Amino acid sequence: MAGAFSSADPLRETAPAKINLALHVTGRRTDGYHLIDTLVVHGVAADEVRALPLAAEPGDGEREGPPIALTLTGRFAAGLDAGPDNLVLRAAHLLEREARGTGRPLAPVALTLDKRLPIASGIGGGSSDAAATLRLLNRLWRLDLSPARLAEIALPLGADLPMCVHGVPLRARGIGETIDLLPAIPSLPMVLVNPGVAVATPAVFRALERRDNPGLPTLPDRFRDGGDLVARLAATRNDLEAPAVLLAPVIGEVLARLRAAAGCRLARMSGSGATCFAVFDTAEDAGVAAAAMPAEWWAVAGVS
Repeated sequence: MAGAFSSADPLRETAPAKINLALHVTGRRTDGYHLIDTLVVHGVAADEVRALPLAAEPGDGEREGPPIALTLTGRFAAGLDAGPDNLVLRAAHLLEREARGTGRPLAPVALTLDKRLPIASGIGGGSSDAAATLRLLNRLWRLDLSPARLAEIALPLGADLPMCVHGVPLRARGIGETIDLLPAIPSLPMVLVNPGVAVATPAVFRALERRDNPGLPTLPDRFRDGGDLVARLAATRNDLEAPAVLLAPVIGEVLARLRAAAGCRLARMSGSGATCFAVFDTAEDAGVAAAAMPAEWWAVAGVS
């Protein structure tokens, strides 16, 4: 890649896990996309995207866009390819094309994705990585695009992208593009557990018995506390959980272990699986539960 490393320190952006506290499947469009109504928070664990601006070299200005490279690190990096189909690079090039019309010179950049979240696991890891890349390059290139505009740019990359661009508590409907940002949701001690089984999202949707379920119940303007939030979640569900358990019974084992753990208030699958989450009374209970999971599973405790 052209360009010598500049002396600047890399900019960093967290790419947190996307956790579907509830996910109702409410219909299906004629093009095959499913309609959802979901309550989303972000956190507990995260990837990180770093961007190091490079000094331009002669000839860079003759290119269609600035040189952009990607390096992969982290526990789950081996499962990814740093080629042009990587969502991080696709997001970077989407933003570069958006920025071209501004006439602003765009610095060449070396991107690094530290991949700490399991891949294809129902917590939006790839989508969150791409969203973090958009936020990061928006800062680096000083484009001053709003989160709403970044979400619009991101949508062609996947229905989860707009949710991840915002990265705050939200309700998403449609195929995920209709977003209502929510007031601050109480922090919840949580555990995320993935048993290392890949579950194909299309297969989970195909296994659904019903696609026209009711949407989420009316949400309050503000939750009183974590107990109020958990109590209201009891009236919701993840419609993808049952078909995912049929396809990968180990998900049921994860949920059973979480529900049997001391202090567990709620355990549910996130997204289309196989990652499950559990809400606990205390951070100490969450830490004990995570440590008790089988060593070959990915398990982490934190706060949403």
